Amino acid sequence: MEDRILRKLFLGFIQIHILHHASEHPIFGVWMVEELKEHGYDISAGTLYPILHNMEKDELLLKEERNVNGKIRKYYTATEKGEQVLVHARKKAYELFKEIKE
Repeated sequence: MEDRILRKLFLGFIQIHILHHASEHPIFGVWMVEELKEHGYDISAGTLYPILHNMEKDELLLKEERNVNGKIRKYYTATEKGEQVLVHARKKAYELFKEIKE
């Protein structure tokens, strides 16, 4: 199956996964890329960062810049709106999973 098609299908899952972790603790891009790889998502930083920026623009994530060893690192945490969306998305994903599981 084409990677492009799979990426489009999994984009929503990736965003839910981001919200999940950002609701637990601040996350940053490189950590999130590695976390997603552990779950079988081969996503580059060049793909992830636009997702993070769009989620910030949609007020789902709040960005905080921190100086880490002389470099600025952007950390993201879920906003209240992001937390609410996550609760709703979990319910919808669970209902969908129950229907489509083999």
